[in-house]
Amino acid sequence: MNKNSLFWTIGYTFINILYFAAFCTIHAYAGIFLLDKGFTNTQVGLALAISNILSVFGQPLVAGIIDRGKFLTNRITVMASSSFLLAGSVALIFISGEKVPIFFIFVLMYTVQFVYMPMMIAMNFEYSKAGCKIHFGLARGMGSAGFAVTSFFLGKAVKNYGTDIILYVTISAMAAMVLLVYFYKKPQNDETKKDWGIDNSDIFENAEKSGVSENEKNGLLSFFKKYPFFMVFLLGAALCFFAHNMINDFMIQIIRSLGGSETQLGYATFLQAILELPVMAFIGFVLKRISERHLLVFSAVSFFIKTAILIFATSMFGMYVSQSFQMFAYAVFIPAAAYFADNYMHDKDKVKGQAFINSAITLGGVFSNLVCGKILDAFGVKMMLTIGVAVCFIGVAVVVIAIYPMMAKKVKTE
Repeated sequence: MNKNSLFWTIGYTFINILYFAAFCTIHAYAGIFLLDKGFTNTQVGLALAISNILSVFGQPLVAGIIDRGKFLTNRITVMASSSFLLAGSVALIFISGEKVPIFFIFVLMYTVQFVYMPMMIAMNFEYSKAGCKIHFGLARGMGSAGFAVTSFFLGKAVKNYGTDIILYVTISAMAAMVLLVYFYKKPQNDETKKDWGIDNSDIFENAEKSGVSENEKNGLLSFFKKYPFFMVFLLGAALCFFAHNMINDFMIQIIRSLGGSETQLGYATFLQAILELPVMAFIGFVLKRISERHLLVFSAVSFFIKTAILIFATSMFGMYVSQSFQMFAYAVFIPAAAYFADNYMHDKDKVKGQAFINSAITLGGVFSNLVCGKILDAFGVKMMLTIGVAVCFIGVAVVVIAIYPMMAKKVKTE
C-alpha cells in the first residue's frame, strides 16, 4: 500500500469506524433504549417499521439528486446527516420523559442513519475514480470493528449507568464524524468533474435498445427496464434481511429468553461485528477469484443457517454460534453487493444502485418490525424465529433465481 493509498484509506477507515459506532448505539440498542422509555414490543416494532419505510423512499430519492450532480454530493450528505444525528441525540437527553417526541425524534434519527449509508459507500468509488486509492474491504471491516468495540463496552455501560449513555456515545461519534468529513476532500481536477465509475457502456446501449430515452435514464421505471435481474435480486435480499433485522432489532428479547441480559447483548453484538473484520478486509482478494454473484448466493444461504440455529438454541452458547455466521452472511453480502451494483450498472445509476440495495435491506426491516413485534407480544420468541427462518428460506430461493437463471437469460438475449 503506497503513501497515497494509505492516506485515503486511513481517512475512509475512520469515517467507517465513527459511522458504525453510532450505528451500534442507534440500531443495535434501539430496543433497549425504547423499552427503557416505556414502549412496548409492538410500539418498538412500529417505530422501527416507520423508520424503515421512510428509508426505503429516502435512499433512492437522495441518491437520485446526487446522481444528477446539481448541488448535493455524497460528502455533503454524510456531513449533514451526521450533524442531524448529533442534534437529535442532544434533544433526546432533554426530553427523556416525553414518549411522543422521543418516538418522533428517534424515528427520524433511525431513518437518516439508514438513508446516508449508501452515500458513504459511494464515496469510496467516487474518491477512487478521482485517484484516491482506498482499500474498501479493510475500511469497511474496521467499521465493523468500531461497531464491535462500541457494543462490547456499551452493554456493560447501559447496565451500570442507564440508557442515556447511548446518547452521549452517539454525540461523541457524530461530532468527530462531522469534523473528519469536513477535511476529507478529494482533489479537484478535470478528471474528477467527469462521471465516476467503470465503463459499462454496453449495458447503457442495451437500455437504449429497450426503448429507454435520454430523459428517462434516471427514472425509476427505466431503472427496472435496464436491470430486471437486479430488481429480483433486491426482493430476495429483502427477504433474507427480514430474518437479519429480526435478530438485530429484537436481540435483547431473544437473549433474555436464553437467560442473558444487556451484558450478553454487548458480547453477542461484539462477536458478530468483530468477525466481520477479517472477511471484509480480504474480500477484495476473494473477489479476484470468486465472482460477487457466487458470493451473494453463499451469503444468502448463511443468513438462513444463522437464523435456523436460534430455533434450536437453549442457552447463550447457541446465540454465540448463530452470531458467528455473521462472517459468512452480512460480512460477505455488504461488500459483494456493493461491487455487484458498481460492476453491473452504468455510471449514472451507480449511487442509485447502492441506494436500492440499502432500500431492500430496510424494506426487509419494515416487514420484520411490523410482524415480529406483534408476534413477540402474542406468541413469544420461538414463533418469531420460526417465521424468520421460513421467510429467509424463500429469500435464498429468489436470490438464486435472480443471480443465475435471470442473468443467464439476460446474457443470451444481449
